[in-house]
Amino acid sequence: MKNFSTGVARSLAIRAAAAAVFAACAAVSAQAATNCTFRPNAPDQHVVVKGDTLWDISGAFLEHPWCWPQVWGMNRDEIRNPHWIYPGQVVYFDRAHGRLTLNKPGAGLDAGEPPLVHLSPQLRTENLDEGNAVPAIPASVIEPFLTQPLVVEAQALANAARIVAAQEDRLYLGEGDRIYVRGALDGATSFQVFRPGKELVDPDTNKVVAHEAAYVGTVRLVKEAGPGTDVHTFVVTRSVKEMGVGDRLLPTPPAPVRNYAPHAPARPVAARVMALASESNYASQNQVVTVNRGTFDGLDVGAVLQLYHLGQSVTDPESKGFLGFGKARLKLPDEQYGDLFIFRVFNHVSYGLVMRVTKPVQVGDVARSPE
Repeated sequence: MKNFSTGVARSLAIRAAAAAVFAACAAVSAQAATNCTFRPNAPDQHVVVKGDTLWDISGAFLEHPWCWPQVWGMNRDEIRNPHWIYPGQVVYFDRAHGRLTLNKPGAGLDAGEPPLVHLSPQLRTENLDEGNAVPAIPASVIEPFLTQPLVVEAQALANAARIVAAQEDRLYLGEGDRIYVRGALDGATSFQVFRPGKELVDPDTNKVVAHEAAYVGTVRLVKEAGPGTDVHTFVVTRSVKEMGVGDRLLPTPPAPVRNYAPHAPARPVAARVMALASESNYASQNQVVTVNRGTFDGLDVGAVLQLYHLGQSVTDPESKGFLGFGKARLKLPDEQYGDLFIFRVFNHVSYGLVMRVTKPVQVGDVARSPE
């Protein structure tokens, strides 16, 4: 009986939190919010199923799925809270108030009071675990980019500690092997090891702002350099590729924030696609790209940018030039074709997940704040 009571209390707390996040506070009218208009053929409701994302669900109702925090009536602080929506729940389109809700329209919301949350005797509390909640975006796609620094900014590369020797002069290293490292550790004891790759050049400035890096494993500090020695001693704790002399070390980053709520950048941002994570020359939906803007430029986790192909320059066929030369050139407008969801931000570069595109993404494409 004690376990049953605990489970019911837990489910009540979680459901109450969900109601507070999604339905409490004054609702923001979708029609009054920039770009947050509902689709003409938006359904009255959507039954949440396993595999849904908040982006997908919102896309069934909204012209721009990234607007969902506004039509849920959430303010900037609340969008940092978990999005507790679960398979089996129903998302309703409250047409009268211009918002989405977990409560059927007319069930006490018109009075402006917090909605009642009804628990069914058949409710299974294990389904309310946060791990079963519908994610904002496809989490499995971006997971490697959250913990493995595939892009390393130039200043980090210059200051990174490096492997200078290996136990018994081994050329390549594996789990359990000892390595010797030179460089500042800054108090860290756990490091990721990567191999520098090609330079990433900012399309706007033609300057190197970062390097691609291949993640090769992790190492743990055994002993710092003491009197009479120039190197620190480490042991390899994980190896996914051959590790060797010359590879660089970066402190293992803190656990990433996996709660993503989309929003426009705090100030206008104009970025360019600098690199693609895929081996091809193009990126499609649910693939990762790198852009040449970061924290210093006003980007943060959850910022949404619109993707554009640069408008071509064409010759005006009716313009006059001397002997057919020097005809006027016309600049066509940039063509908007999709969205980019920023999920990891560094000082000058960021990772973005490609969302809802009608054409492939290419290096050099423009990514800027929603209009």
